[in-house]
Amino acid sequence: MREASRFPFPLFVLFLLAATAPARAQMTAPADPADVSSIDGILNAFYEVVSGAPGVPRQWDRDATLYWPGTVFTILNESPDGPTFHNVTPAEFARESDRFLVESGFSEREIHRETHGFGRIAQVWSTYEWRTADGRTGRGINGLQLLQDGGRWWITHATWENETEDRAIPADYLPDE
Repeated sequence: MREASRFPFPLFVLFLLAATAPARAQMTAPADPADVSSIDGILNAFYEVVSGAPGVPRQWDRDATLYWPGTVFTILNESPDGPTFHNVTPAEFARESDRFLVESGFSEREIHRETHGFGRIAQVWSTYEWRTADGRTGRGINGLQLLQDGGRWWITHATWENETEDRAIPADYLPDE
């Protein structure tokens, strides 16, 4: 019979925690425990930081506390030549989208969630709807990967795609009517 490990999680996780401790310690502000102590908290913060009325600055300092160092966003869009995939860091996303979010009065909210987890990892499919102050609306799905390091939750990757006329969100990912 194999002897159980003395460690609460695999050695490679300990290595990752040790290797990224200086980067995590350099965040500009500590995370609000309400934002990172649960999956509900981190998802609420994920949506709140990008939402607001026209002219209201977004909460980018708060946003920066949600992500594990090295987190990548993969944004899927459509172009005349077909689908495009754009990878950015959370900081690049903030720089690239801030003007649009603030000027348009963009807000986004979760309308349905499917969560699958094991141990300290979770995969979340979060259906959202967005709107702007001038009445434009849409929906999509965020695919988020999360890690619980023993003290808090972190977002380690996010991919999203908006619904289109020819690609509707499946009923399984929408709220029950």
